[in-house]
Amino acid sequence: MESTDQITTSLLESSNDPSSSTAGISSEKSSEAENSPIEQVALTVPVTDDPTLPVLTFRMWVLGTLSCILLSFLNQFFWYRKEPLTITSISAQIAVVPLGHLMASTITNRVFFKGKRWEFTLNPGPFNVKEHVLITIFANSGAGTVYAIHIVTAVKAFYKKEITFFVSLLVVLTTQVLGFGWAGIFRRHLVEPAAMWWPYNLVQVSLFRALHEKEKRQKGGLTRNQFFLIAFIFSFAYYVLPGYLFSMLTSLSWICWIFPTSVLAQQLGSGLYGLGVGVLGLDWSTISSYLGSPLASPWFATANVGAGFFLVMYILTPITYWCNVYMAKTFPIFSDGLFTTSGQEYNISSIIDSNFHLDVEAYEKNGPLYLSTFFAMTYGVGFASLTATIVHVLLFHGREIWELSKSAFQEKRMDVHTRLMSKYKQVPEWWFVCILVVNIGATIFTCEYYNDQLQLPWWGVLLACALAIFFTLPIGIITATTNQTPGLNIITEYIIGYLYPGYPVANICFKVYGYISMSQAVTFLQDFKLGHYMKIPPRTMFMAQVVGTLIAALVYLGTAWWLLETIPDICDTELLSSNSPWTCPGDHVFYDASVIWGLIGPRRIFGDLGTYSAINWFFLGGAIAPLLVWLAHKAYPHQKWIPLINMPILIGATGNMPPATAVNYTSWVILGFLSGFVLYRYRRDWWQRHNYVLSGALDSGLAFMGVLLYLCLGLENISLNWWGNDLDGCPLASCPTAKGIVVEGCPVF
Repeated sequence: MESTDQITTSLLESSNDPSSSTAGISSEKSSEAENSPIEQVALTVPVTDDPTLPVLTFRMWVLGTLSCILLSFLNQFFWYRKEPLTITSISAQIAVVPLGHLMASTITNRVFFKGKRWEFTLNPGPFNVKEHVLITIFANSGAGTVYAIHIVTAVKAFYKKEITFFVSLLVVLTTQVLGFGWAGIFRRHLVEPAAMWWPYNLVQVSLFRALHEKEKRQKGGLTRNQFFLIAFIFSFAYYVLPGYLFSMLTSLSWICWIFPTSVLAQQLGSGLYGLGVGVLGLDWSTISSYLGSPLASPWFATANVGAGFFLVMYILTPITYWCNVYMAKTFPIFSDGLFTTSGQEYNISSIIDSNFHLDVEAYEKNGPLYLSTFFAMTYGVGFASLTATIVHVLLFHGREIWELSKSAFQEKRMDVHTRLMSKYKQVPEWWFVCILVVNIGATIFTCEYYNDQLQLPWWGVLLACALAIFFTLPIGIITATTNQTPGLNIITEYIIGYLYPGYPVANICFKVYGYISMSQAVTFLQDFKLGHYMKIPPRTMFMAQVVGTLIAALVYLGTAWWLLETIPDICDTELLSSNSPWTCPGDHVFYDASVIWGLIGPRRIFGDLGTYSAINWFFLGGAIAPLLVWLAHKAYPHQKWIPLINMPILIGATGNMPPATAVNYTSWVILGFLSGFVLYRYRRDWWQRHNYVLSGALDSGLAFMGVLLYLCLGLENISLNWWGNDLDGCPLASCPTAKGIVVEGCPVF
């Protein structure tokens, strides 16, 4: 175990060396610790608290509820579009500040029922940072997407089957709230230890300080408020270019411009449909859309993602494609499509019988389903990432987990923030247990009573819950230390696909209950850590999370249902007009996965009856990889760079591909290098004051301009048709190169 001083002596070590992540435990032995042993936390999070600040105010409830509703509506609305726009909670975090101050200055400060037990006032004083944090927790509930909506979209828009609104609501509510149970179980492991520092939270903490702390402007410099305002205006104004006037900035695939008739060159150079060699995206939505803000990622994690992307995209993919592994040249080099042996799109509806089950005779008549080699490899990478996560956590964090488990019922002080939080009443464990038991019961009832719509039996629910609780701790540790979250979507599909083949809706329900309840638990824990940093009473945090989650679930489903019912042919790329924005790229991947793992089943694709059985060796490779790093670290303990090799992150780097593309990764890694390595090492003062503030400003500027562009131009279908809006400009990148394969718009070899 390394000392705190060793952790903070260099860039790599201060980037939360996994082998030294137990440094937070050593700080528990000293009640004199004045700050976190993680340098980024020590530089960003205040070590003071004012417990007299009012938290549950009328302003908080009004602004928090409005933020949650608005973000939920906008994020679901933009999710179905060709270029999905995710509006983060940072936008609401900024927008509510003037509203909060306005309410504080105009609402009456009269005290109602004065002297009575239920005495209250609508205006307890100036708008303060703690109520602002709770508003942001509400907004966090509406940020991103609600994964269970994919089930509704797949059934209604792709399979063209019936699922009622009430059943959809039960599925959405149970999947969203189930994660509270796992979060409550692992709070002591993933929130209280200083080593679990949750890098993304530092963006919001930095922004809270910039918006609330009075700062004296240095001569010739800018306060953080001034810097934020300038960066916000720049981001807001700049997004007019990639968002409307010059969309090619999303992916500058310059190799395609030089070789406009070469399939090979465009396969290499396309940032959206190829390998992305030399591609660059000058668009913040391109950079942050799938991997989050690169400014919030510690450099060692960014380097692992970059190395994993390089390995998969520039070594494994070219070798397997040009060696024609699994008939690779018959299909595009980068695609999430489902194909026949001749390279044509597979007709899925032809292999579904009247009972919404696989028609085996029709499948055998049509022939086996094929994937692009890259798509098949991403599943292999998912297998390897899963086993790598388990082995990595056991090797590098096993002792820490054991020590924390033994002390779970002891009062231990791990750093100054845990010490400051000890004065508040904690959330009782039985609250979480009650939520867990009620939700599991409601889920079993829903799946059994409405089995004709959901197909999932009761034992599938219990198995999904078992997977979620088993993986919440290891994946939580990875997220809390690297800002990257390995997913359970592939292993859940794999398991239920073998146990219950031929039922596509059962497969996706099992995936959602197993994967998203774990993911929700990680999200709740991240919010708990934000409240931990900002000294919000835990019971108040809990209430805000529960209410925000319920509101968000209702708004997300209502918005999705409205769009699915009112937009003709939504998500159907064959029937929609060429300029229609409602193409649903993320839902296409989800639907394809339901066909592969649910309808046809893994045995007919990855098993003894399938083409891709060798992909299963990735499980073994993923388990061995962290062991090699651990052995190297034990053999050479003085080589500080060895334990920074995080195999779950490196192997799972391309887990978001597809729908993420090469340009998302290349641009993210470049900016992450400039922030996490160059600025952090050579301009530490600037990084401390401005890095996280800049991330928040870029997020919010993009979001506000994106919404404005849609309201002013998108609703009226006003667009510019010129070469600068030819997204990517690589029309031949998706062409197959096998001899005799005929695809419209592609040359025949």
